[in-house]
Amino acid sequence: MPCEPEWVEGVIANGLFLTHPIEKFENLRFIQLTSAGYDRVPMEYVRAHKIKIYNAKGVYSIPIAEHVVAGVLALYRQLPFFLGSQKLHQWVKRRDCLELTGKTVCIVGCGSVGSECAKRFTALGCRVIGINRTVFESKDYHAVLPLDDLNLDTVLPQADIVVLTIALTRETTHLIAAQRLNMLKPSAVVVNVSRGQIVDMSALTAVLPHIGGALLDVFEEEPLAPDSPLWDMQNVIITPHNSFVGEGISTRMVYTISKNLEATE
Repeated sequence: MPCEPEWVEGVIANGLFLTHPIEKFENLRFIQLTSAGYDRVPMEYVRAHKIKIYNAKGVYSIPIAEHVVAGVLALYRQLPFFLGSQKLHQWVKRRDCLELTGKTVCIVGCGSVGSECAKRFTALGCRVIGINRTVFESKDYHAVLPLDDLNLDTVLPQADIVVLTIALTRETTHLIAAQRLNMLKPSAVVVNVSRGQIVDMSALTAVLPHIGGALLDVFEEEPLAPDSPLWDMQNVIITPHNSFVGEGISTRMVYTISKNLEATE
């Protein structure tokens, strides 16, 4: 901190309160997060002290959604295999490439990231079912169902692609664990671009040889350990918590911060 915390009325930050106790910011009345999630902030304290807090909603949604579609298509079209063949100068065909058209996509968490994903999958001919804390109607979803055990356990076995974009809370930690992973189709692809703790990673590692694959941008422990078996799995694409990056995020962040500051004055 370049100043004493008692001096601060507003902060624009991400993990500040992981290393600086929020109680020391006695005059704090405005928090602008540079992340979409609230899991790095003591929200009970924020609510109790009526501090206005904003996340970076919409800032990263577009690049994350494009990353999700790109990764699923890469797995469906066997691009990791073909890139490996290209490096070896080998001309080898594959007859097991898949099409997105007609596939069922289950999006768990239908906020701005989930809805940008839904928009793109729908445009590519998929049937998109959302599972969310709140229910709404949208042309980008075939249906949006309430987040509960019954809906998850009903929709997951139908899904060709499961996209996790839900916020991390006590309730959603290990929301996708062994029991639900074992419900998936043998051809299912799991995508996690939310938080690593949403998925029981040891259970996912165990089930991956028996399903279609995974696109993983987040992990329970980051960086992913060099000896993790995930690195060498042929049906897994790993990115280092990088899906949010795109050339438009700075412009959207400035707009979001300016708008929220004006609303606080």
